[in-house]
Amino acid sequence: MGKTVLKMKNITKRYPGVVALDNVSVDFEEGEVHALLGENGAGKSTLIKVLSGAIQNDEGSVEIDGQTYDKMTPKISRGHGVEVIYQEYNLINSLSVAENICLGSKFGKTVDYKAMQKVANDIFEPFGIDIDPKALVRDLSPAKQQLVEIAKAVSKDAKIIVMDEPTAQLTVSEVENLYDIIRGLKKKNVTIIYISHRMEELFTITDRVTVMRDGQYVKTLNTKDTSRKELIALMVGRELTESYPKRDCVRDEIVLEVKNLNGYRNIDCSFNLRKGEILGLSGLVGAGRTELVRAVFGADKKFSGEVLVHGKPVAIKSPKQAIENGIGLIPEDRKNQGCFLSMTIEWNIAITNIKKLCKSIVVNDKLVKKQADDYKDRLNIKTPSILQKAGNLSGGNQQKVVLAKVLAGDSEIIIFDEPTRGIDVGARHEIYMLMNELVESGKSIIMISSDMEELLGMSDRVLVLCEGRISGEVQKEDFSQSHILELASCE
Repeated sequence: MGKTVLKMKNITKRYPGVVALDNVSVDFEEGEVHALLGENGAGKSTLIKVLSGAIQNDEGSVEIDGQTYDKMTPKISRGHGVEVIYQEYNLINSLSVAENICLGSKFGKTVDYKAMQKVANDIFEPFGIDIDPKALVRDLSPAKQQLVEIAKAVSKDAKIIVMDEPTAQLTVSEVENLYDIIRGLKKKNVTIIYISHRMEELFTITDRVTVMRDGQYVKTLNTKDTSRKELIALMVGRELTESYPKRDCVRDEIVLEVKNLNGYRNIDCSFNLRKGEILGLSGLVGAGRTELVRAVFGADKKFSGEVLVHGKPVAIKSPKQAIENGIGLIPEDRKNQGCFLSMTIEWNIAITNIKKLCKSIVVNDKLVKKQADDYKDRLNIKTPSILQKAGNLSGGNQQKVVLAKVLAGDSEIIIFDEPTRGIDVGARHEIYMLMNELVESGKSIIMISSDMEELLGMSDRVLVLCEGRISGEVQKEDFSQSHILELASCE
């Protein structure tokens, strides 16, 4: 056992209708990578917000550096070297890398840009980070923005760094670079609290794992002494026998055909989709996968090309026209593009088919409620009420609300862009089962996924994109991770 640097004792946090944290106690050691694992809604984010002082616990205490606090504040937390890197980066896009890193620091009476750039370079150099301190944050890739967030934390002499889903937007090589940085921080005795739903990461980078379920502490284990199967059983309270449920329902009928579609980022693609098929789209970050499906859906402009639904050419210049032609999109960014966070679950589900819920020109509240209740039960949306705001739900449940909205619009062709990003194992399994049910009922799915295991486990066929073009098509019997990566690299 190493030196304990942080103890959270009997932490309880209540919200109207729900206990987010129920008497949770957990400790963290100096220089360890300690994973927090649990389903969406298990209480991980709430626990971190208590630690950072973003929210106040109702009961319990936090002991850090030998001092005990009944309530943490952001000032107290940062004063003890706690820095949180959230999934949604906390950067100012219009400022430079150096300015973001040094924000809040003092450099005398005037702004000393050269001094700030030196601070940034001094942090980057030991970790082998190649980023221009003068570059604007808005011009950086998500991976480099994350490195800037880490550099910000290091510049504040962080002793405890929380990383929330740090690899969600990273490529394979970028993930390895992040691991090297984490190992470097460990050598400096920095404690890393690591939140991730990607199980393979935990066995690669973490020393211990704490499992939470339904707002309660379950167990802390040494990573080397546990297994994927044990962790999943602890998380969900049951054993999931099959990660990727099997099916065989692809038919010969072509429901969607895309011919020479040209769009943003030099997209130029042709492909088809069969009834009952899950068609996977693979490629590196920036390959054009999202741009392709957004052009098909009418969310982005098409410069040329043709889209056919059931063999008939259709004019799709807007999402409204896509929905009218039976195409639905579950976007990668569910918070900003998929859900109306300030509106209720009931309202979100109703919005795509509001005309069907009207009598004359008046919305029938009973039909709206019945529809929302039906989808809540069918998709197992965990919420005390359908009148709950979507923004108050966990990521997995927000994803189910977006799916309910698409299903309510009677979509026959459903595009899933990163369907399980930021979603726990239990909720993933539910999403996979729902996807299977959809294709077995005759619907068809296009699925973009950066998770290779998910891509190979769920797809019937995979199209690989590289630099805006389809570089290869791989049938299920020929699935190979190395082959797909070769095609994605245009090799």
